[in-house]
Amino acid sequence: MAGGVLAKPAAQPAAAPAQPAKSSEKAAEKPAAAPAAGVATAHKAFMQEIPAAAFKLEMLPIPGSADGTIKPFFMSKTEITWDAFDSYAYRLDEEAVKAAGNAAVDAVTRPSKPYLPPDRGFGHEGYAAICLSYQNAAKFCEWLSAHTGRTYRLATEAEWEHACRGGAATDATMDAKALAEVAWFADNAQETPHAVGKKKANGYGLVDMLGNVKEWVTGRDGKPVTKGGSYNSPAEQLTVTAREPQVSAWNASDPQVPKSKWWLADGSYVGFRIVCEVKADEAGAGKGEKPAAGAPAAPSKEPAGKEPASKK
Repeated sequence: MAGGVLAKPAAQPAAAPAQPAKSSEKAAEKPAAAPAAGVATAHKAFMQEIPAAAFKLEMLPIPGSADGTIKPFFMSKTEITWDAFDSYAYRLDEEAVKAAGNAAVDAVTRPSKPYLPPDRGFGHEGYAAICLSYQNAAKFCEWLSAHTGRTYRLATEAEWEHACRGGAATDATMDAKALAEVAWFADNAQETPHAVGKKKANGYGLVDMLGNVKEWVTGRDGKPVTKGGSYNSPAEQLTVTAREPQVSAWNASDPQVPKSKWWLADGSYVGFRIVCEVKADEAGAGKGEKPAAGAPAAPSKEPAGKEPASKK
């Protein structure tokens, strides 16, 4: 198993390295057709309990594209925070897994427990988990899937862009004032990540899709890439189609040889959010799920005008 050692942070976090030019590259594909106006999603928002944590993750329904190229899915409302990630990273579920004999969870490879705080002193509760490699983010999804029986994974690049548009048919460029309402970036973040959920949500209810921390996705070529920019990105790099693959600067100070496959010693601006695949039948709550507050009730299966049969 690869080690989970992080280089010791300095008393004051160093400024993140300058963004490479690749981050502003545009994807060649045209945006997927937006969902038809006024059409509600068939799947409903739910709260996913995190094992061995007093925390629930809000999963929001994202409709598929009108042309069918993107199927409906769920996406976490926010970036994954330490509140959820700690249970996986520090193996807080270990005793319960052994007691239950849960072989599926036990089989998931995880990083060694970090011996230094991986939050780099920026903030923990309510803050996005950072300094994570693509592998670490993907294994968190595998771990949560094994615990819940659902299929969690990282978004594809196309899914992420579709969700980021929030139902808009085009990729409108926002000016700095409009961008500041939805994102933490170089102009307003003061060189630090912020607690999630403090900015305005997009049309699908998702927050922090742009700025705060870069988010791992699976690129169109099948390779890891980050989307959305971060707290130290200039405004022009915070667009739906901007992308940035990992560069050596993100792990330059890691003293290990070879360098860690799990942690990015200098990646204080790299995190992730997750996707959950829609089950064939979403009428009932799955294992560990509870309807999100304010979520619409499931429609009655009784014919119109007929009262539901009374329970006996």
